[in-house]
Amino acid sequence: MKAIYLTGFMGAGKTTIGKALSETLQLPVIDTDEYIIQQVGKTIPAIFEEEGEATFRQYERTFLREFPVNDVIITTGGGIVIQEENRKWMKEHGIVFNLYCEIDEVFSRVSIDGSRPLLKTDDKSKVRNLFESRSAFYQEAHFTIDTTYKNIEEIVKEIQNKLKNLESGDNV
Repeated sequence: MKAIYLTGFMGAGKTTIGKALSETLQLPVIDTDEYIIQQVGKTIPAIFEEEGEATFRQYERTFLREFPVNDVIITTGGGIVIQEENRKWMKEHGIVFNLYCEIDEVFSRVSIDGSRPLLKTDDKSKVRNLFESRSAFYQEAHFTIDTTYKNIEEIVKEIQNKLKNLESGDNV
């Protein structure tokens, strides 16, 4: 099976769903943010502060191409889609799922999380602007799954159903 890429805005559930999907499908999961932390030896906020966002985005681009492209689930950082070459790479080498979550729910999920360097504020308009600026990029995914008011099992089942349809001949 081609790699499964989970994209979406911060707080949409990529890491949580990736782990649950990994257990269900018996596939390894790679979290791009965790991988960058391991490889660089710094937290993401430290990378942003010490090296800048451009360097962090370069790490994303480089490491994305090092991951396997078969029999793996890759959970991405929310900003990986802002680079066209990353979107193109994922679509060519795997099945891309956009995990969508309504902005008000996103805000409640991430407002207390200090590990997100682009959210060093509780200003809802900044979160909304970031969400809107990335929206079109997320929509380039093969499939969109709304995670707003669903539990983990419902979301995993929905992804599994999309994958089963692909196995039975549907195109992405």
